[in-house]
Amino acid sequence: MNTSPTISIPLSMRLSGSALKIIAVISMLADHCAYFLLSPEHPLYGMLRCFGRIAFPVFAFLVSEGFAHSRNRMRYFLVLLLAGIVSELPWRLLNGADGSHNVMFTLSLGVLALAVFDRLCEHGPLSFIVVIGVAVLAWWLGTDYDWRGVLMIVSFYILRHHTIRPWLGRSSVHFPSQAILQIIFTFPLMAHYGIAGAILASAVLFLYDGTRGCIRGTAAKYAFYTAYPAHLMLIVAAL
Repeated sequence: MNTSPTISIPLSMRLSGSALKIIAVISMLADHCAYFLLSPEHPLYGMLRCFGRIAFPVFAFLVSEGFAHSRNRMRYFLVLLLAGIVSELPWRLLNGADGSHNVMFTLSLGVLALAVFDRLCEHGPLSFIVVIGVAVLAWWLGTDYDWRGVLMIVSFYILRHHTIRPWLGRSSVHFPSQAILQIIFTFPLMAHYGIAGAILASAVLFLYDGTRGCIRGTAAKYAFYTAYPAHLMLIVAAL
């Protein structure tokens, strides 16, 4: 018998994985356009940066979901790593030689940490020690969101209990207790980048319905991965 808490959410408010991707990309665009193209004194600057805080937690959540459902995890890792390599030039043009690296490297390190966790989870503490080691590596490399980003991805994955069933029924929603735990335990990591943004990101993740959505097929999937380097290049061109 399922004793998880049940929460009724109207059909119109539910968000598929595809909807989460679209929200994350729009949020990322808003954040980076404000950061690179507007001055902090601009009236829209603060609002766009706050809205932009939605992006990374949602991307981190999607990576944990993508890893769980991927049939070729090595290819998943390599695609994210390649996106990071392609994005590095526009990232450097925008940020200069400050020693930092773009967020796609953080996401790829998150996948590496998940792979290690899955392989070593039966060894208990050892799996967590290696995950911490990957998080430290992200910090040492200076990747965007560094160790917090890696731990956020791993936390989302661990707290899904390795499976989140799509919400059943179309008139009501049975919201799994682990989804609430995911938000509770990752909120401190999200809040480091702004409380208001963390609340917005939590609200978006809360409405996730466990379904894939309309973004399907190889072309659509890889178009999503190219959104990050493409938007950086467009911002470079606009400067």
